[in-house]
Amino acid sequence: MAMRRLDTPLADRLGLRFAIVQAPMAGVTTPELVAAVSEAGALGSLGGATSSPDELRAAIRAVRELTTAPFAVNLFAPLPREEAEPEAVDAMRAHVARHGEPGEAVPPTWSVHDQAVVVLEARVPVLSFTFGLVDPEPFHDVGIAVIGTATTAEEARELALDGVDAIVAQGAEAGGHRGTFLDSFEDGLVPLAELVPQIAGAVSKPVIAAGGIMDGAGIAAALELGAEAAQLGTAFLFSSESAASPAWKQALREHETVVTPAYTGRPARAARTPFLADLMDGPAPLPYPLQAGLLAPFRARDGYGFYMGGTGAARGREAPAGDLVRTLAFETEAAGR
Repeated sequence: MAMRRLDTPLADRLGLRFAIVQAPMAGVTTPELVAAVSEAGALGSLGGATSSPDELRAAIRAVRELTTAPFAVNLFAPLPREEAEPEAVDAMRAHVARHGEPGEAVPPTWSVHDQAVVVLEARVPVLSFTFGLVDPEPFHDVGIAVIGTATTAEEARELALDGVDAIVAQGAEAGGHRGTFLDSFEDGLVPLAELVPQIAGAVSKPVIAAGGIMDGAGIAAALELGAEAAQLGTAFLFSSESAASPAWKQALREHETVVTPAYTGRPARAARTPFLADLMDGPAPLPYPLQAGLLAPFRARDGYGFYMGGTGAARGREAPAGDLVRTLAFETEAAGR
């Protein structure tokens, strides 16, 4: 039986014991992590946005081999394809080449549509997305619940009008790429304690609070603000099933996090390592995802990766993901006593 505070209408609708969502994190959320979270009663989420259709299909299959519980797949909404001036590419290549051989500033050979076809064919229980709007109807037609991401109340209204089933309120404290799709990224940097009540007051859809939540006290606070669930990414990044490297975890413990487009071309919160600081001081980044492609060879090098994480990273606990879910549930209940 679900614990009282975490037994929300949204949890019931998604078939969860606990109203806790493990945030999708590309490069971190292994099938083992997703399955462990879902098996423990929360919603595990695959970060599929940077996966090719074949990679995404294999990852979904791997999750299903480990659990029959509900889980989510996350994709990015389609973005306009931007070109880069040759001079800008040359300047960035020269700047990066001081650290090693750059990659190619080219977009992937596959599209968001190609990924969406995989999700539809697999009929995963939940699709979540960020960066904009996705038509929920094709997914609803095959029984897939759809969750969008908003960084302002106005974005939440747009998502609600489009017919999503729930909305992630991405506070300024959240790690990873910013989901802003209306106005400026600066306007979308709203502290979670302000954003949740703003969105809850603007739409009738369930709100999932995300940003800097690392423990049950943070979950309880989000529920008090009007959320029906809490989404935690950085907290699960430190779990034993996470694919985050030791260098990634160390960077988040040692460095402050900043929001910058310097690594991928789109603003994201990550550890301000010396390499990231150098990129921030260099030429203007190429448009997303061209900048990410140019820096792709550096991602696996210790000290040179894009170590995304939220403001609460210093409080990360290294434990099996299932144990973390149960600890978070216990702490959430204790916070309400």
